[in-house]
Amino acid sequence: MNLYKITFSPTGGTQRAADRLVEGLGGECTAIDLTDSRFQFSSLAFTPEDIAVIAVPSYGGRVPAPAIQRLGTMNGKGARAILVCVYGNRAYEDTLAELEDTAVLAGFHVIAAVAALAEHSIIRRYAAGRPDVEDEKQLQTFAQKIQEKLAAGDETKPNIPGNRPYKKYGGVGMVPKPTKDCTSCGLCAQKCPVQAIDLADPRQTDKETCISCMRCVSICPQSARKVSSVMLTAAELALKKVCSDRKEGELFL
Repeated sequence: MNLYKITFSPTGGTQRAADRLVEGLGGECTAIDLTDSRFQFSSLAFTPEDIAVIAVPSYGGRVPAPAIQRLGTMNGKGARAILVCVYGNRAYEDTLAELEDTAVLAGFHVIAAVAALAEHSIIRRYAAGRPDVEDEKQLQTFAQKIQEKLAAGDETKPNIPGNRPYKKYGGVGMVPKPTKDCTSCGLCAQKCPVQAIDLADPRQTDKETCISCMRCVSICPQSARKVSSVMLTAAELALKKVCSDRKEGELFL
């Protein structure tokens, strides 16, 4: 049996949650980065003995389109899949349902799903510092329960929440822009999950291609990429009511 960790985590929150769950499952793990736009994911093939932890963030209650496209080219061959969606304390809505459908179409056999929390990638005050110590303990407990299901040879399909058809994704529309501190080092362009930033001129961003994942903001060594402060304030106010109360992770077996 091989254990795989397949993640789409532009700013690291989804990665941290997936790491904690994988640690609880134990064993050696092969990491697959779904944000790598240059990797040929169609070259990946699994076996029925394998276990794949597939983790994505929730963008407006949906799976990020690039993650869907890249996961869909893989050949699951019956590998058992543990789905993880990570959200910033608002709601994950149809994310797990869409991820389940994509994984099944790619040939994976879904046996468990987890909804976890991480710091909001745009409005950082919401779910700040998460996954925290309590989240990590909970993810460890989830991993133990998943292990028990695997050990029992139970491969029944979990009852995963969500709607079909999925909710319409309206987009965020927040495109980070360089400030005067930008040195055109090109790191943001190299690491952009959708190649929206011009490699030759990192000050140029394709607004239609950008998915507002905020990776360029989070990795810039000069802290020289920002989103409009007016838009940030408006978004913060819009989310205040639904994001203020602490939400907890969920396990579906």
